[in-house]
This record gives sequence, structure tokens and C-alpha cells, in this order.
Amino acid sequence: MTILDLTAFPADFRWGVATAAYQIEGGASEGGRGASIWDTFSHTPGLVLNGDNGDIAVDHYHRWPADLDLMVELGIKHYRLSLSWTRLQPTGAGELNPEGLAFYRDLLGGMRARGIEPLVTLYHWDLPQALEDEGGWANRNTAHRFADYASRVVAELGFLAADWITINEPWCVSFLGYGSGVHAPGKSDTRLAVAAAHHVNLAHGLALAAIRATNPELRVSNSNLVTDIVPATDSDDDAAAVLRLDAMNNRIFLDPVYRGSYSAVVHELFDEYGLAGLIHDGDLDVIGAPVDFMGLNHYQRVVVSASEDGGYLKLTETPAEPATTSFGWSVEPDSLRSVLARISSEFTTLPIYVTENGASYDDYADPNGSVNDWPRVKYFSGYLAAAAEAIREGVNLQGYYAWSFLDNFEWAEGYSKRFGLVYVDYPTQKRIPKQSALWYRQLIADHEDATASVVAAIQ
Repeated sequence: MTILDLTAFPADFRWGVATAAYQIEGGASEGGRGASIWDTFSHTPGLVLNGDNGDIAVDHYHRWPADLDLMVELGIKHYRLSLSWTRLQPTGAGELNPEGLAFYRDLLGGMRARGIEPLVTLYHWDLPQALEDEGGWANRNTAHRFADYASRVVAELGFLAADWITINEPWCVSFLGYGSGVHAPGKSDTRLAVAAAHHVNLAHGLALAAIRATNPELRVSNSNLVTDIVPATDSDDDAAAVLRLDAMNNRIFLDPVYRGSYSAVVHELFDEYGLAGLIHDGDLDVIGAPVDFMGLNHYQRVVVSASEDGGYLKLTETPAEPATTSFGWSVEPDSLRSVLARISSEFTTLPIYVTENGASYDDYADPNGSVNDWPRVKYFSGYLAAAAEAIREGVNLQGYYAWSFLDNFEWAEGYSKRFGLVYVDYPTQKRIPKQSALWYRQLIADHEDATASVVAAIQ
């Protein structure tokens, strides 16, 4: 399975992989690390499948040199990673932890030594528990604490990475963490979710300003999960339901960053839950300050129907068919082309990086020690073909980071879902590159050959 026209991708296109600290590091009680909301959540009975937690995860804290060597073996030259806030600032305030700094200096330095370019995420959901005890993201002060953390980190580590993401998937942080309660900290209150949404947006803006003041040479943005939402029918009711879900999933985060305001539909939905009162003078100027690129996470297309029994949004949503991943998420490559085209036409012409895209399947190692994850190969092949089509249509797509490099702790699903290009045998921590990893390595090599041929032909 190949991408038919690899020359559609720019010669310097970033082919990468992505991970998140809590999902892979382990070492939960080592190196001066403090407790995060995911430590608390995962150790609370009944909240994570099978009682799993990230105490050990895939032990990247100890195994990172071998993991980076494996990246080199697989031809991967771009790696999006996240830093653990509690490893660097255990209580979310004050001086950085020297042991945490040393770990990330070694890790980032190890990447550079191997020719792997980092894209560093400052926050991928591991809020210090000490800040949650003060109200977490529903407390405006957390946004200021995050900006202080960002400033301190880039002052110490900015020389090791040029590209930074402030916050990963604000929707998950706010609406899963404080709305539905299926993610840490496990709160179920729409008013708290709306407060968290605005404060996460504000935290991005404040951190962006802090980073600019500390090291103006760095390239900075955030990463938003953008879902492709389509109506079940051509009825006016279903069309209106699409607008409501889009407001909650996408617009409440995209509009303030890229347009400097919350849209009318967002206010119509969320002012009754306190949104208007959360916005202080100057907030939207801070949130809407120019970024350097757009980080896009995308997983699926959902189909929406209006329904009076569908909660405060008055709708129901289901994954588009075919929904064949182990998560029951849709596999519809055109959804990636669709959201890329939408971002490019409605929000920004800045360079776009797909900072997460991938699929979970029930992978296993066969008796020969191989992991033949052909459904994932087909998934990547289809979605990258859709990305190529978006580029041909004029979208400024400059990179793609597959989710994820390693099988890992998949949040509330524990270790039951495997997204990795590399299989991890959890009892032994053995790493086995799956067929998708070998396919991706060949894709990267083929792209290098294709672009080299184009350059040679021009010369």
C-alpha cells in the first residue's frame, strides 16, 4: 500500500511520531516528580479500565535512549513529545525541579544528537494535583500558573527545541475532564467545563506571551482536536445540531485563537453556563495573539441528529461508518481532507501540522514475533492520501505526526487500546516494530527518493 503521489508533499515535509509524558514515562515516584490529576484519577477505583495506571507505563523514563535509537532505526526524524508539568514543577508553582530539568535536557539532547527534531508540548493533561486542589482549570489563577511554568521551562530548555505547543486538545482538558468526567479530574459540571475551556484558552495566550518575552525566536502554537461533523439528514434540525456540536467541539477553541473572539453560536450555547462573565477585559487580545503554525489533531467523522433527549446540546452523535477501530471510531480518510480544507479556508493560512492522527486496533504478536497490523497500514495509507489531496487543493500542510510511536497507557481505557507503530509487551517492556512502523519507514524513504528525483530533474 503506497501513497500514489508522494511529490504532493513538500520536500521538507515533517514525517514524525507523537507521544505524551504520562502515557509513556512511568517513573511516577522518581526524580522529584509531584502528583498529577492523572495519578489521582487512575488510582481511584472504578475510573480507569482494569484499575490500570501510569506508574510504570512503558518505562520510557528509564528506556528513552533505546527508544530514540529505535526511532533512528525506523527512519523517524521528527518527534512530538510532551513534558510532565509535575516532573518539572511538582506543585505547579515555584522553582523548577533540577532532576526533572536534567531528565528533559538529556532527552532533548539525545534527540538532537541522533538527528531527531523535537516538537515540544508543554501540557498534555497532567495538571499538578496541588493546582486541582485549588480549583484546577476552572480557577482562573491556573492560567497564570501555566504561563509562569512555560516561561521557566523555555528559559531552561528553549535552546534544545525550536518548536513548541502550549496545550494539547483543550476540548479534552475541559469538556472530558470537567464536563463528562470521563477524564481527570473527573468532574461533571457544564459550568466548570465552560470555565475550564476559557481558562485553557487564556492559559495558551498567557503562555504564548511569556514564551515570546523569554525567547522570541521560538515557534509557538497549540494543538486542537478538530472533529469532522456531518448531519444525519438534510433537515434544518440536523443542520442546527451540527452547528451546536461544532461550537462545543471546535469553535469555542478555534475562534478565539484564530479570530480573536467567541462566535455568536458559542455565546448562545454557553453564556447561560457563565461564559460571558468569565471574559475579562483584554482576555481575547491575549488569546488571539498571532501564533506561528496550527497544530491539528484529528481522529474521526461523527454523524449528528437533533434530539430533545440529547442533553443540553439536544443532539445525538455516532461515528460515521465504517467504525472499525477498537475504539469504535470511524475510518473515513476524507474527514482529514475535510478538516484541513476547513481550517485553511475559515481560520488560518499558516503552516499546518497534523500533530496527531492514528487508530487503535487489537494488535498481538504472532508466534513468529511479528505484529501484522495491516488495518493500521491501510488507515495511514488512506489518511495520508487524503492529506496529499488537501495539499493539492492548496492547504499549507507541512507535517504529519502519527499517533503514536509506542503502545501506551490510553487514559481511561488503561492498556486495553493500542495506537502504537511499535508494539509493547507490557510484562517485559519489549518493543516490537509493527508492520505499520516498517511501512512508515519505507514511506519516509520513498518520499526522500521522490523529492530527490524532482530536484535532480529541475537541475
